[in-house]
Amino acid sequence: MPKKLKTYQTSLGFFDQAIAAPSMKAALQAWGASSNLFHQGAATETDDPDIVAATMAKPGIVLRRPVGSDGPFTESAELPTDIAEDDARPKRKPKKHPAKTANKPSRKLDAQAARKAAAAFEKEERRREAERRKEEAARAKARARRDKAVAAAEAALDRARRQHEAKAEEIDAERAALDERSEAEQARWDKQRIKLEQALRRARE
Repeated sequence: MPKKLKTYQTSLGFFDQAIAAPSMKAALQAWGASSNLFHQGAATETDDPDIVAATMAKPGIVLRRPVGSDGPFTESAELPTDIAEDDARPKRKPKKHPAKTANKPSRKLDAQAARKAAAAFEKEERRREAERRKEEAARAKARARRDKAVAAAEAALDRARRQHEAKAEEIDAERAALDERSEAEQARWDKQRIKLEQALRRARE
């Protein structure tokens, strides 16, 4: 059975953000928060009827509005046009909505609407999870291609290195043989030269 949804609100960057989710943990995951904003006092559950109605109409989807404004929450909120002016003057704190409002009656959702919203949230969660799995599969495929290319390059390098070492050994062996022939030729020549020089000296006497 789908879990009952609650509406959570926070401020991140230039936007207030709100979402209908079954738990604080689910809200933090949808916001992409790296820390517990609720423990830090930067996020809260809200019963504001306008915010609740907006988020319950699109459960599981993060809705936004310019930070500190009282406008409606939408999927594609635009940045405030007075950012530069705000930077030059003291910033006013975002309006906090109390968990329980005495002046504004809450819009109670009937059981059927609550079940419908919870089912829609789970559908949105499944869609996001499918996207995450698809992205992870794409990353895994890219890693596999990269690993294959690296392995092929390493294998080619190893083959080339072995070929080089074999040729170098062959050249060294040929050089050693040439050195040996050169030494033998030098010894033969020295012996012949001495013999011929002695014959030449005898002929001159």
